[in-house]
Amino acid sequence: MKVAGFTFIRNAIKYDYPIVEAITSILPICDEFIVAVGSSEDETENLILSIGSPKIKIIHTVWDESLREGGKVLAVETDKAMDAISDDVDWCFYIQGDEVVHEKYLPAIQEGMQKYALNKNVEGLLFKYEHFFGSYEYVGDAPSWYRREIRIVRKDPQIRSYKDAQGFRKAGRKLFVKQIDAFVYHYGWVKNPHYQIEKAKSFSKYWHSDQWIESKIPEIEMFDYSEVDSLKAFTGTHPQVMIPRITRQNWKFKFDLSKKKLSFKNKFKAVVESLTGWRIGEYKNYKKI
Repeated sequence: MKVAGFTFIRNAIKYDYPIVEAITSILPICDEFIVAVGSSEDETENLILSIGSPKIKIIHTVWDESLREGGKVLAVETDKAMDAISDDVDWCFYIQGDEVVHEKYLPAIQEGMQKYALNKNVEGLLFKYEHFFGSYEYVGDAPSWYRREIRIVRKDPQIRSYKDAQGFRKAGRKLFVKQIDAFVYHYGWVKNPHYQIEKAKSFSKYWHSDQWIESKIPEIEMFDYSEVDSLKAFTGTHPQVMIPRITRQNWKFKFDLSKKKLSFKNKFKAVVESLTGWRIGEYKNYKKI
């Protein structure tokens, strides 16, 4: 069984992406790793090279700035990385620049890939998610956070990144997947508030017009984490590759867990989910088998 990791990245230093941590978190179980490095305003390529692994292959890309609807450019860049994977690969392990996998889940991930390697009905493997917000102490628990997503797919030219690179589809249809007992830790909402607002301004152009950005994102220097509706305390441990970054945290954020600001609809959804495990109206870009 041969496994390839793949990702895309641009301006990793400028926007403080934990891309090195993302790559190195799954590198031990990958035979090769494709990184699509978009033309950047910083030393992103040298940052990737500093990992120093012979498994890593960098391809250079140019982002299509005209793709300004639904985050499509992110899917295009994902597909560029996936298309560079060797033809003899069995499983393709996708990770985004702000996602990290805890080392404790690697055996379960390997077991899942091995278990379903010969079952061609299984087109992908589904992961659970923890979304950190504001600091490394809290995770989002409102119904708006997605709970699961596909991160491992077969090497198949018909499998393409979907919409804004959140998941995958094959020839336009949802993939048939198996759930594995592993989490992806999403750190996209944990960084210095200065970097967070700059990232928001930059990436909004891949979803919205200049006029929308000007009206919705004011000229402020710091992102306001206090506007979040609901969080819970994170009681687990972080991946070892994240510890140096966590110790360098240079901002403070505290959230009063007793003062949640959920709408009535989301309060109702949360109650139903806590009692039954069912999330009303949950979007699922996959079909479990």
